[in-house]
Amino acid sequence: MIGTKEQPGLMSLLTRSLYDKIDLDEYTVQLSYLEVYNEVIRDLLNPSAGILELMEDDKGNIMQILQEGNLRRTQEATEANKTSSRSHALLQVNLMKNNRQHGKLFLIDLAGSERASNTNNTGQRLKEGAAINRSLLALGNVINSLSSGNKTRYVNYRDSKLTRLLKDSLGGNARTCMIAHVTAASGHYEETYNTLVYASRAKNITTKTIPC
Repeated sequence: MIGTKEQPGLMSLLTRSLYDKIDLDEYTVQLSYLEVYNEVIRDLLNPSAGILELMEDDKGNIMQILQEGNLRRTQEATEANKTSSRSHALLQVNLMKNNRQHGKLFLIDLAGSERASNTNNTGQRLKEGAAINRSLLALGNVINSLSSGNKTRYVNYRDSKLTRLLKDSLGGNARTCMIAHVTAASGHYEETYNTLVYASRAKNITTKTIPC
């Protein structure tokens, strides 16, 4: 999602595009970069802070900011992945004009679901995998509720910290896009199929637009 200076990822490309379209004398960009690890929210830009704060970026140094934050993200080796993300990461970009919020962009890097039988995880890695799966299940339930077409539906955002953080990016005036990272390897057919089914439901999300 972040990439490198030579090959920037989606987070870097989308935020760079934002800077290309705005006048920094007129707008202020505020960033927060968080991870959800074992249902605990951590600030990746200021890990020693007791409260989560927004960082102002008036020079467009987004790549440097994200790379510094990503170094603090929880990653551990498993039998399935040598650099497995053990948390979900969320970049929130607030666009401010005249000290009022003009727009908001959420970019989320979801950790992949895990089967203990495939990863052979034990101990802390097994606990992390279970937390990842629970939060992905909660997100899937929210997406199902939003795509059901039932106007009186109840959407339970409170099942996990992840869905609470993503509430503004899934409902209301939000436009949601999900990109699935899958493999063509036959040994991972079931994971690939389930991932595509999961992502396809996001296309059916319906929201009620509220005029600003």
